[in-house]
Amino acid sequence: MAIDLIIRSNPAAIDFALLKDGILTELHREKTETKFNVGDIFMGKVSKIMPGLNATFVHLRTKKDGFLHYHDLGPNVRSLLKYVKQLRSNHKKNDYLLKHFKFEAPIKKDGSITQVLHQGRIIPVQIVKEPISTKGPRLTSELSLAGRYLVLVPFTDNVFVSTKIDDKQERQRLLRLAESIRPKHFGLIVRTAAEGIKVAELHKDLQNLIERWKHISAQFKTVKPGYRVYGEAGKAVLLLRDLLNDQFRSIVVDEKELYLQVKEIVRDLDPDKEKIVKFYSGSLPVFEHYGIEKQIKTGFGKTVGMKNGAYLIIEHTEAMHVIDVNSGNISSDAGNQEETALKVNLEAAKEIARQLRLRDMGGLIIVDFIDMRKQENKRKLYEFLKDQMKDDRAKHKILPPSKFGLIQITRQRVRPENKIDTTEADPGKVFEGKVEAPITLISHLENRLNEIMKNTKGRIILAVHPFVAAYLKKGLPSWQWRKIWQYKRWLTVQPRHGFRYLEYKFFDRDGNEVEL
Repeated sequence: MAIDLIIRSNPAAIDFALLKDGILTELHREKTETKFNVGDIFMGKVSKIMPGLNATFVHLRTKKDGFLHYHDLGPNVRSLLKYVKQLRSNHKKNDYLLKHFKFEAPIKKDGSITQVLHQGRIIPVQIVKEPISTKGPRLTSELSLAGRYLVLVPFTDNVFVSTKIDDKQERQRLLRLAESIRPKHFGLIVRTAAEGIKVAELHKDLQNLIERWKHISAQFKTVKPGYRVYGEAGKAVLLLRDLLNDQFRSIVVDEKELYLQVKEIVRDLDPDKEKIVKFYSGSLPVFEHYGIEKQIKTGFGKTVGMKNGAYLIIEHTEAMHVIDVNSGNISSDAGNQEETALKVNLEAAKEIARQLRLRDMGGLIIVDFIDMRKQENKRKLYEFLKDQMKDDRAKHKILPPSKFGLIQITRQRVRPENKIDTTEADPGKVFEGKVEAPITLISHLENRLNEIMKNTKGRIILAVHPFVAAYLKKGLPSWQWRKIWQYKRWLTVQPRHGFRYLEYKFFDRDGNEVEL
C-alpha cells in the first residue's frame, strides 16, 4: 500500500489529506487560531464544583470552562497537586524527576470530587476532547506526554504495551525494555510504532519526553491560572509522528516555509525519508492536482456511491449517526440473493470504515446492512468490518449484528466531526435552496455506468439535465470521450430539458430504458 500526505496551506488553516493508493482516507484541518488542541496542558483553576455530577468546571481563560470528572482526576492527583504546590512555593527547586518525591495516598475509585478539590484551587489539566457543539473541552489531570514510540505518564509505575501488537514474544520484549529504561515513578505506554524497534531508539525517545516534562515542570512554577503550560505539536508533527513508515511514498507541501518545516520534522523522525518530502509549485491548486477536491465532493454528501453501484445514505442526528446500505441498481435472481447481499455488504463495510475516519465520526453509529439469512455470512461481515477498522487510531468497539441485522459501533470522539457542504445553488431553479453538486452526481452516475457497460452491449444513451450535459461534454478530452475510450463503446450524452437537475436515465440504441 502506497501512502501520500498532501498538505495545503492558506492564511486561515492548514489542510492535511492522507491518501492510501490514491484514495482519500483522512482529512484534517489545523486552524491558525485554535485555542484548544488535544494534548495541550493548562494551569486550570477550579471555577465551580458540581457534586451532583461528581465533577468540576475548570477556568481556562475562555468563554467555555473545561469539564473535569472525578474519574478523570487520576489516582495520584493529590501527588500532582503537592508537586505543583512545592514548585510554586520554591522557585529554586529544579529536581523535576520524581525519584525522591514522597507520594500522597491515592484517591478512592468511588470517592467524591469535594474530597479532592475546592473552588479556586489551581490544578494542571490536559485536553482530551476539543470543544464540541455547546460543550467546553473535556479535561483530565492524569497528564501524559506522547512520543513516537512511547507515552510518558508521570506519578505512576505502570507499564503497558499497545494491544495492537499481537505477537506475544514482541510484547514481552517491549515490556522488558520499557521496565528497564523507565525512571522511577514514571509510567510508560509502548505505542504500536515501537514494534521491532531497538532499545537505543526507545531510550532516545524517552529522553526527549523527560526533557519535555522538565520544561513543563519549570513552567508550573510561574504560569498564571488559566494559561497554557504546554502546547501539543502541530498537526503535521502529530500525523508524521504517528504514521510515518516505509509505506509512505511522498509528502507534498504547497507553501515554501511549511515545506522546510515538514522536511526538518521528517529528518528528525527518519532521515532516510527526507527525500520523499516535495515542494509543489504547479499552476493548479495542490488538492485539484491530486484529485482530492473531487474526492471531498463525492465523499461528504448525504449519499455516498460505491464502485459496484451500491450506495450509502449517512444521516446525522444529535444522539447518533445512522448509515443505511442500499444495493442501488444491482440486481440478482432469487437463487443468489444471499450471495449478492454479502458482496454488497462487504464493499459497504470497506467504505464505512473509510467514511468514519474521513469524517471523524464519533459517538454511536448504527449501520443497517442489507439483510442476510445465513449466520455464516453475518459472521463473515462482522469479522471483515473489524479487520477494515483495525488501522483506525480512534478507540472503537464493534458489536456483532443484532436480531434485526443492525451493527452498532462506538467510536471515540475527541474533536468536532468533519462536515463539508457538498451542495450548491440549483441553477435550474427546480428545487428550493440547494442541490448536490454536479461532481457528486457524476460519481453516482459513473458507478451505474460501469455496471451497465459490464452487462450490456452496443451503444448507450445517457439522458441528463442540459446543465449536466454541458458539464459532461466540456473540455478536451471531455468526460464523455474519456468514457468512450475507457469502454471502447459509443456513449451519447443527450440533454433533456424536462429532467430535474439530479435526474438521469440510460437508454439502449433502440430507446429502451436500461435497468439493472
